[in-house]
Amino acid sequence: MSIDQVTILAILLTTIVLFVWGRWRHDLVAAAALLACVIFGLVPGRDAFEGFGHPAVITVAAILILSRALQTSGAVDILTERMLPKTDNAFIANTMLVSLAAFLSAFMNNVGALALLMPVAIQLAQKHGLAPGQMLMPLAFGSILGGMMTLIGTPPNLIVSGFRADAGMGAFTMFDFTPVGVVVVLAGLAVIFGLGRFLIPVRERSDLEDFDTGDYLTEARIAQKSDAVGMRLSEAEDEIEDTGSQIVGLIRDEERIRSPHGNYKLQAGDILVIEAEPKALVTALSKLNIRLEEDKREPQVHTRSDQADSRTSVKKPAKTSGETSTQEPDRDKERKDQDDDKRGESREAEEIVLMEVVVMPSSSIIGRSARALKLRTQYDINLLAVSRQGQRTIARLKTLRFRPSDVLLLQGPLETVHEFAVNNGCIPLAERSLRIPRPGQALAAAGIMLGAVAIAALGLLPTAVAFVLGVLATVLTRLVPARKVYEAIDWPVIVLLGALIPVAGAMESTGAADLITRTLLDQVAGGGPILAMIIVMVVTIVLSSVMNNAATAAVMCPIALSSADVLDVNPDSLLMAVAVGASCAFLTPIAHQNNTLILGPGGFRFGDYWRLGLPLEIIVVAVGVPMILLVWPL
Repeated sequence: MSIDQVTILAILLTTIVLFVWGRWRHDLVAAAALLACVIFGLVPGRDAFEGFGHPAVITVAAILILSRALQTSGAVDILTERMLPKTDNAFIANTMLVSLAAFLSAFMNNVGALALLMPVAIQLAQKHGLAPGQMLMPLAFGSILGGMMTLIGTPPNLIVSGFRADAGMGAFTMFDFTPVGVVVVLAGLAVIFGLGRFLIPVRERSDLEDFDTGDYLTEARIAQKSDAVGMRLSEAEDEIEDTGSQIVGLIRDEERIRSPHGNYKLQAGDILVIEAEPKALVTALSKLNIRLEEDKREPQVHTRSDQADSRTSVKKPAKTSGETSTQEPDRDKERKDQDDDKRGESREAEEIVLMEVVVMPSSSIIGRSARALKLRTQYDINLLAVSRQGQRTIARLKTLRFRPSDVLLLQGPLETVHEFAVNNGCIPLAERSLRIPRPGQALAAAGIMLGAVAIAALGLLPTAVAFVLGVLATVLTRLVPARKVYEAIDWPVIVLLGALIPVAGAMESTGAADLITRTLLDQVAGGGPILAMIIVMVVTIVLSSVMNNAATAAVMCPIALSSADVLDVNPDSLLMAVAVGASCAFLTPIAHQNNTLILGPGGFRFGDYWRLGLPLEIIVVAVGVPMILLVWPL
């Protein structure tokens, strides 16, 4: 084993460990791996960033933009409205919804497909008296499966196609993946529909109206006239005990008191940290006559004449030094009223709503807090509570750093809250009332996507060029405003792909891929090509369960090509094994963005996924291997 081989294997092993650990984002780990390869001379400095110009990377970016056009134009909403049956049968409704997700995922980003259909799934769960997870897990798994049916369905397929082109065999065409993919998807959906009802954990009672987002951890301030003033902490806890809520902390003078004793006497201005379900929270606040810390809005709606009367009323003179003055608060209120008035009459007519939103894995607010985002001052939005699957935190609500799958309770104008959620990678867990489908734009968006697919499928233009042409048409027709084009791209995925492609090239150029291949073939497969293909698929599935599936494809493709060369078999068979394996990320919530996305709204735990995921992966291997051998014989 040469020094270069030892070095690249050490870098690769470290990269995989960091991926699994999850302490740092995948794109940062991939960039670090690339820089390490350059520093140790495994990748020439002048070639370090060639991966960012790779056709697969360009195509992924273009697909994300076209997917945004399908979302914002309402094309998918129209399709959903027409395809989903108006039935009282939960099984039929679930079957149609998951099948639609699989179909959409073949032609658009599967995370986008899930984001569009997720509120529909929650509504169906409420309608049929089911736990939301019973709809959400099949939907997530179905959308992941659907991506394997076409070249553009999922980034791993594009990565595999790119490695095939780099090997001098030409890229895969649009529907080369379809014969194997369709059969595997049908088999996978059969498992989901047949076993899902038995293997998906039910995390809430099916008679609840609201889906289970877990208990909220929120802060409530004790006002001067609150019933809680003068109570002992234990008395306050007894008062709300029957609501299922509990007080888990106390904040006094901006200092958090950990594990406060029950004899603490509550004072005006104290902040109680309360853990409760959404419905119980309202009851608990009412019983103690306290209000959410960030809820600064008046509970009553005043007319303009009411406000004018309050501003022209005579102020009381200042009291003596021994008394509490109300003049300054009155002046502050007057200034606030005047500022509010300047915002315009239309502002007063805005509907103030409470909306729950779930933080997507690609959200721009991950790692940031409400204070850092300036939610109140910049967006006029209040963060009232956070649900994080029972995980308590000692951080203040306003300084709490958001994580993927957190469910946030936001208060503000309907349009503002909805716009904030969409623009920052969050999904409103309420009816999507603001995205009104426009038939003309929806038809244009669908036509552009179909046109790009047709151009690529017919080989009139290279795939990357065809979809970039589609992006240009999307911008020119204003389906996606020019200023929003780059916001539609999931940049961490782009950086991940662009950085790992040269790293994968270093594995091949140093002979490390060939070394791994010979070890696997000699020690495990015994030189049998079919067993070797099964091993490649299974290893890809295992890696995809703990690290990004695009990264897994980039790591496994050189090994697949080396295996085909050593065994003197058709490399397409092993490349297809990688493509199928990389699309089977069902065992853990971190295996795929879609799995992470349903973690909070579905009330799931880390160990819930493998119950349905493991049988699903077994079926994928059992069906995928014979189909690959039939369509792409060794």
